[in-house]
Amino acid sequence: MVASSTFKQELLLREYGRNVQNIVQYILTVDDRTKRTQLAQLLVNLMGRLNPNVKDIQDAQQTLWNHLYVMSDGKLDVDAPFQLSAMEYLNDKPQKVDYPSHTPKYMHYGTNLERLIEKAKQINDAQEREAAIISIGKLMKVLYRTYNKDSVTDQVILENLRDLSKGELDLDSALLEKGGLFESNIKTPQGPSNNNYPNNQKNKGYQNKNQNNRKNK
Repeated sequence: MVASSTFKQELLLREYGRNVQNIVQYILTVDDRTKRTQLAQLLVNLMGRLNPNVKDIQDAQQTLWNHLYVMSDGKLDVDAPFQLSAMEYLNDKPQKVDYPSHTPKYMHYGTNLERLIEKAKQINDAQEREAAIISIGKLMKVLYRTYNKDSVTDQVILENLRDLSKGELDLDSALLEKGGLFESNIKTPQGPSNNNYPNNQKNKGYQNKNQNNRKNK
């Protein structure tokens, strides 16, 4: 069926540009069907580069050909590799996005951290495994502070790590006694602060002093 909505055509023009539309109009004027088909294929390849997001769509080539068909107002007559349909594009519906089915045990750590823990559990080398545990612990401490805005000890972080790994990831308690094992250089987000506070106080004091001098005069 022929596209009846110029609005959809205008949307495509935003993606591909006016020059592509001009090429489409030129292709329609070519009498030789074989040459017309070759030009259409070259234009579809160009459209794929101009709109790389189409590559993520299933049946991307067919989508590009349908876009070309829409821009030709349904007048494109070529030997296309697909059956051209303007209405297939006009009736496109967004793909359904599945809701996450897994809820992390600790919301402030999230599912990505749980994936890191699963990866660390697969490490066999003792030193690499210990380094991975310490790195994960540092990340956990940053996430904990970001979410809770409270201080947390390394012991609590390690207990959470043991819990999430079902006891498979653990460290020698002697390492915790040194202190600062899970401290990180990453700064947690802070609330808004008045960095000009000292200057404001200084200016305020200066203004009060001037007011007192005027009264004494």
